[in-house]
Formats: sequence, C-alpha cells, structure tokens
Amino acid sequence: MASASATLLKSSPIIDKSEWIKGQNLRHPSVCFVRSHPTSAAFTVRASSYADELVKTAKTVASPGRGILAMDESNATCGKRLASIGLENTEANRQAYRTLLVSAPGLGNYISGAILFEETLYQSTIDGKKMVDVLVEQNIVPGIKVDKGLVPLPGSNNESWCQGLDGLSSRTAAYYQQGARFAKWRTVVSIPNGPSALAVKEAAWGLARYAAISQDSGLVPIVEPEILLDGDHGIDRTFEVAQQVWAEVFFYLAENNVMFEGILLKPSMVTPGAECKDKATPQQVADYTLKLLHRRIPPAVPGIMFLSGGQSEVEATLNLNAMNQSPNPWHVSFSYARALQNTCLKTWGGRPENVKAAQDALLVRAKANSLAQLGKYTGEGESEEAKKGMFVKGYVY
Repeated sequence: MASASATLLKSSPIIDKSEWIKGQNLRHPSVCFVRSHPTSAAFTVRASSYADELVKTAKTVASPGRGILAMDESNATCGKRLASIGLENTEANRQAYRTLLVSAPGLGNYISGAILFEETLYQSTIDGKKMVDVLVEQNIVPGIKVDKGLVPLPGSNNESWCQGLDGLSSRTAAYYQQGARFAKWRTVVSIPNGPSALAVKEAAWGLARYAAISQDSGLVPIVEPEILLDGDHGIDRTFEVAQQVWAEVFFYLAENNVMFEGILLKPSMVTPGAECKDKATPQQVADYTLKLLHRRIPPAVPGIMFLSGGQSEVEATLNLNAMNQSPNPWHVSFSYARALQNTCLKTWGGRPENVKAAQDALLVRAKANSLAQLGKYTGEGESEEAKKGMFVKGYVY
C-alpha cells in the first residue's frame, strides 16, 4: 500500500505542453486502496484513472507567483460588460475581447490557468488561431465553466441551487478532448437569507458530485461555494457561516471519494458584508481567512485560488498579499475576473487602437497579483480606477 500511495502522489510540478494537445489520452492505470477498521467492514476508495495527471495539473495551476484569470462569463454577463463600454453583445465583439485577453504578451508569467466559457473553448481568435492553443503557447492551462447557473431552491428561504449535473459526464469528457484540463462549478450561499441548512447541504452535495465526475473525466475540479458579499453583517458572522459551509463541503467531497490532491478551491475571503459599517483592514481579512483555512482545509489540497467577489482591484490584491506574509500549507493565490479585467476593459473601449494599452493594463493587474501571491506587493503607483469597488447588490453572474 505504501508503494501505491507513493505512485499516486508522485508528480512533476509542470505539465509538458504536449500533454494538453486535443485528443491525447493520458489515462493511467486505476489505483485502488482498501482500508479496514477493526470494528467495521472494509471499504474501497477509488482514485481516478487520471490520478497522476490530476495531481500534476493542480500543481501546475498552483505554481509560485501565478494564479487564474477567470474569463468564463456567460454570454449574457459578457454582454453586460460590453454594454458598459458601449458595445453590442455580438459573438464578434466577445471574440475580439477574449482575443485581447488570451494574447496579452507575457501573460503566462503571472497567469497559470484561464477559465473559459464553452463558446470560448471552441472559439478561435480574430486571427484564426484556437483560443486553447494560444493559452497553451503561453504555458497557461485551459479550464472550463461546467455549471448551468443558479435557479431558485424550493423549500428554502428564497435561496438558490446550482444546476448542471445532468449530462455532466459526457460534457466533461468532450471538454477534455477539446483541451480543457480543469473545470469550475460556482454555487452561492447568502448570509442575509439564512443560510438555511437545506441550501448549505445542497451546495455542498452538488459541488461534491461535480468534483467526482470531473476527476473521472480528467479535469481538476475547482470547488467554489461563494459566500456572497451581500448584507450588513460583520466579519465574525461571515467567519461563522464559512466554517459551516466548508465543513459540509469537505464531508461530501470525502463521501464521494474525491481525491483532495487533485482539486483546487475557489473560496470567498472572509470579509464583512458589503453594507457593513465596520470595514476590515487587509490584515484582519488575512487573519480571519487564514484561521478559516487552517480549521477546515486539509493540507493535501494544492491550491486556494480566491475569488474577488466585487472587491476593488487594489483591495483584492492587498488582501491576498496580507495572506502571503508567512508560509502556508497550500498555494494561496487568486482566481479573479473583474479584479483583473475592469481597468483593461475600460481602457480598451472596443477600439482596435487601444488593444495594446488594454493588454498593458491587464498585465499590470496580473503582475500585481503575482507579487501578492509571493507576499511582495506594495500597492505603490495604483490608479484611482483600480481602487474603485465593484460590488453589485444581487449580482447575477
């Protein structure tokens, strides 16, 4: 059994680019562990046939000084972003914007993974090159959003649940063939609405089933139960709810035989509600968040990739930097959407002549968060735009 465990966990930190080529099958022999307890029957924990690859992918995404660019906005959400700069929501405009993002020179120095919407996974750049290929050339692992969005949860306190498990196995297998190597599933928990025990259990169970299915298809699952910023509650209440949520999540991940070494987490930072009068300093956010992680997250998990959740670009970076002032058992990094893209989008404004300036703005934010992952961000020279909060009450993703 010891040798089997060593084989399972043995991996090199970087995936060779050839391993991402579309259609290449990297299955490894299945590994099974049989454990017995003196007072109970033996049970079997199965590791995915992709076990070695999953560990390697997770470690690649969780590599020093790098994080995730979340660019998986649905077409409707992307349309809202385009509308904010006066552009129509057309496939051509979405393609132009996504091309700008993935082709930013040197992006892979700071970004290890990019979460894509399904349209983007199968899309080419305006120059006719596959988006996936452009990412791989930058040493960025392509990922894919696989959930089907939030819908009302009957029997709850006006809460929601995340749909998308039906047909997920066939979809994740197809995404793997297209070049994706990790997946994302976002569900949410609302503090003002409870949260009810039903909503928390539904969120945790859905995440666990998705994670198991994804691993079975060769995709590293990003586990994301977002605790929404909505509300006027204090930071202690957020901490209390986060403990409850993550306890449920890891219970059901274990129930579903998910391999912890082959997952990544995308949690909310522990902050006060957006409408709370008592604001928290970066050090307070770091103290509460790290205390939560130490209490709830096993050290086997390779990476904690925080979401920004409506924080300003600078605020999200300062909080991440504060969490990396001393060594952590996990790679503590970022998986930001608006907190990487906001200034970039406004700089671009839909004008071809602004593409380079917009890419430079993206690289400024990516480098700032890279430094924060290393605990070396100072906050000097930040623009006023980067300091503006982006919280939207009742935000629909």
